[in-house]
Amino acid sequence: MMNVRYFAISTLSAGIFLWVLSAPAQQSGGDFDATLRNAGKTGEEWLNYGLTPGETRYSPLRQIDSSNINRLGLAWSYDVGAGGGNQEATPLMWNGTLFSITNWSIVYAVDARTGKEKWRWDPEVNRTAAQPKICCGVVNRGVAIYDGNIIAPIIDGRLIALNAESGRPVWESRVAYTRDNYTLTMAPRIAKGKVIIGVAGGEFPARGYFEAHNARTGEFVWRFYTVPGDPSKPFESEDLRKAAATWDPEGLAMGGGGSVWDGMSYDPDLDLLYVGIGNAGPWASAARKQSKDRDNLYACSVVAVKPDTGKLVWYFQMVPGDDWDYDSVQQLLLADIVISGRQQKVIMQANKNGFYYVLDRSTGKFISGAPFATVTWARGLNEETGRPIVNPEALYGTQPIPIAPGPGGGHNWAPMAFNPATGLVYLPATLSSARTFSYNANFQYREGMMNTGLASGRAPNLNLAGAPANPGTPLPAPPAIGPALTQDGSQSALLAWDPVNQKERWRAPAGGGSGGGALTTAGNLVIQAVPDGRLIAYAADTGNKLLEIDTKLRGGMGPPITYMLDGKQYIALTGGVGGREAAVVPNREAATGDPPPGVRGAAQVNPKLMVFTLDANTTGSGATVP
Repeated sequence: MMNVRYFAISTLSAGIFLWVLSAPAQQSGGDFDATLRNAGKTGEEWLNYGLTPGETRYSPLRQIDSSNINRLGLAWSYDVGAGGGNQEATPLMWNGTLFSITNWSIVYAVDARTGKEKWRWDPEVNRTAAQPKICCGVVNRGVAIYDGNIIAPIIDGRLIALNAESGRPVWESRVAYTRDNYTLTMAPRIAKGKVIIGVAGGEFPARGYFEAHNARTGEFVWRFYTVPGDPSKPFESEDLRKAAATWDPEGLAMGGGGSVWDGMSYDPDLDLLYVGIGNAGPWASAARKQSKDRDNLYACSVVAVKPDTGKLVWYFQMVPGDDWDYDSVQQLLLADIVISGRQQKVIMQANKNGFYYVLDRSTGKFISGAPFATVTWARGLNEETGRPIVNPEALYGTQPIPIAPGPGGGHNWAPMAFNPATGLVYLPATLSSARTFSYNANFQYREGMMNTGLASGRAPNLNLAGAPANPGTPLPAPPAIGPALTQDGSQSALLAWDPVNQKERWRAPAGGGSGGGALTTAGNLVIQAVPDGRLIAYAADTGNKLLEIDTKLRGGMGPPITYMLDGKQYIALTGGVGGREAAVVPNREAATGDPPPGVRGAAQVNPKLMVFTLDANTTGSGATVP
């Protein structure tokens, strides 16, 4: 480890601290921006969350391919350490080192060849204080890299840059506070020398926003509020003033929701940053004191903004006046595809609401949409505008009605991958996830607490989308559209989706959960890990299963990546549940990270970072990691 001197020198501006490091010079910011833009051309390093700024998760590497992946074996593994909850992070690989983040925002760096730990950094989050403000798990989905620093989101609201060589802090900025019902769980993204980060907390329902900081210094640049906020106070922009007309003032006074906890992508040619925005809060529109014709902008929308200023360029709303917790924060995938004989720049999303959307990413204009999962809340989409044709039977009152998808969604955080050779998107989908909804006529907003507005003694568990949460005899389910379940009855599957024709080309059953995201490569491969711990590889063109390895990990599996070092290609992923998963109704007991007495199995699996390559010590389809 290099000899580094570091010391705090001063507060630069509100909430920003800088440390001075004696370290080798790094690339200038402009040069590193170019490096990030071109990261997907060789695929030797994995520098962005989705490999490319457009988040395709397609690697041009082909040393491991459909003809030899049956020789894949475990090269090494690294114990990530227990900490409560699933592993959802995408590792980054730069300069021969893998960088990632685990629960409670602990960041680590290991040698990408051997798995030897280089450094580990614990932000020492006050777990007892933070836990009651965490909706859905103490997870982090990744870090960013810029100009020799690893930029980490801390679940308590800090954004911190660490020297990539040593793990020492370089700068720290404050994005949010848990006392205000905010947390940070998403992987930061980089656009034009700025690090972009959004807040979670829409279930409380804290007012959502995302913001930009100087990636070299941490200095705050701009903030974009996703919903208008308290109408008794001045609006931050003309766009928000107009959006306020789509809300009831009493609903806005509660906070509004619209959190930003995942989907982002960037097109450097158009110079547009795309951001997915979460559900309005509380969930039940009646709890927001509004009529059913209020759209609640910009909740459940995708927005395109200029990364230099945060100025809104266009928006597209998937679920106006959301009643069902249908966030639009799922992955935003950019691709150039031929539609009706013309190549178009598109942005695609498999939304939580069960529809697959293709939009013109220059203008936000709707191109096409179709259901990829069972849908009962809507009868379809308007062919011209993409606005949903809401099923009247799905507009619930105080009597429970089963609605699909449920709050877990037809697609959640697990990333898709797009292969330009096949023209297919590989989508981890939950095909059926209905649950009952009904409004609590006695609902009263509670400051600092989960506020869904549903008639239930508890909030539904978002990780168990089909779990019943409403008393009484439900009304009949509205009529369904979308695909049928797989023949083996699996509710989840990896779908190969044709975005031009909006059709499923093949599917691979995933058992009880949709898995941890997909990777596709020029070797005609699609690779995914599923919740029971299997690492599975398929032929990208046909869906034929080529390999299955039991990793012995259980629970949450992170998205796989691939990289090349010394002429050898590797595949890496994290997985396993470390300690207790955070409750959806938060409590202090869950903050300990230890399983309750008598609980064994998945709750005690030690999470790992696992790296595979050809002809390593465990080989062959059906193999089990020792």
